[in-house]
Amino acid sequence: MRFWIPMATALVAAAPACAQEVSVKPLIEGRTRYEHVDQDGLAAASDAVTIRLRAGVEATRGPWSVLGEAQGNLAVVDKYYDGLRGVADRPVIGDPENAAIYRAQIRYRTQPLTVTAGRQRITLDDERFVGAAGFRNNGQTYDAVRTELVPLKGVKVDVTYAWNVRTVWGSDGRGFRQRGVSGDNVFANISAATPIGTLTGFAYLVDQDEAAVQGYRLSNQNYGARLAGSQPIAPKVKLNYQFSYARQSDYHRNPNDYKADYWLADGALDIGNWTLNAGYEVLGAGNGTALTSFQTPLGSVFKFQGWADKFTTNPPNGLHDIYVGGSHSWKKVGKIDLLSFQALYHRFQSDRLDQHYGDVVNLLATVKVKKTAISARYARYKADRFATDTTKMWLQLDWTY
Repeated sequence: MRFWIPMATALVAAAPACAQEVSVKPLIEGRTRYEHVDQDGLAAASDAVTIRLRAGVEATRGPWSVLGEAQGNLAVVDKYYDGLRGVADRPVIGDPENAAIYRAQIRYRTQPLTVTAGRQRITLDDERFVGAAGFRNNGQTYDAVRTELVPLKGVKVDVTYAWNVRTVWGSDGRGFRQRGVSGDNVFANISAATPIGTLTGFAYLVDQDEAAVQGYRLSNQNYGARLAGSQPIAPKVKLNYQFSYARQSDYHRNPNDYKADYWLADGALDIGNWTLNAGYEVLGAGNGTALTSFQTPLGSVFKFQGWADKFTTNPPNGLHDIYVGGSHSWKKVGKIDLLSFQALYHRFQSDRLDQHYGDVVNLLATVKVKKTAISARYARYKADRFATDTTKMWLQLDWTY
């Protein structure tokens, strides 16, 4: 916990003594999920039924707020390998049973300045480099101090120092799947609104300073820029786009000496209730040895490279992801607030040696009624030169107070 508890105490003591009302907001959310994974080469399939509950409270007085939230994950059906317990004769489903503090933070917020200290959820940009891993039940949080400053209209400076990353493996995490990974992480970016979108320059210094976590080889420094925007091109037609580039190299105690590049070009065309999208993402190779390719250990990896999760660690020869898809949605269908369907296809190639790794198809159907969302999800990975054929299916119910 280092210094954030005494610092939080000092901040509270410095709060104005004037009488102000304290508003209290309960935080409650629940999730029930069935997940099935069938992977070639393993003796049995995995089946998990889990219930995840988060509950807490946020108290606000003037510019000050204090938030505390706990989470628990229970496996009702545990015919799966959770990455920590049991024999690895089934596919991994990364939702081990867990009970822990999810967030515990104090925040000072005014119009130009926000400072948040403590265990907190952090998502930056599209979560490629720093994210909350929201799909996994235990989530990912940061013991950190984050400062967000808006010095001018349309300009934002966002700087975080994080000394511990609480992982999706929960309170029983160990080995290379630790419950928390310490290190001196710095996430800094500055963004500005432009006529063609938000332009962001960033420096993300990731310090995985634990010998058990790949022998420090996931520590890296990333410098780059990102442009994200949208433009109407006709009535009920809008083009959304994002472009990103970053250069990565070894950092702190990483014994590897490497450099690798990252590129992203992504576009989506909204036509009425339809969305058509395509993109090209490159996580470059370094020298072709393990963990010298572009790595994003703190990103929300489920969002990228298909839901089969075959590329949570970038292969030594790097990765090219070409994807295309579409979705359709309806609002206010009877008592249903939103009904949507989505399909996405990915083709994976190496950055070096021109290898075809494989392909994945993603399918998703979602129904939302007030504060409840029900989704059915499917992913099928067809292997060529990397990993093995894998099929995954999910049925999920989410509810938020």
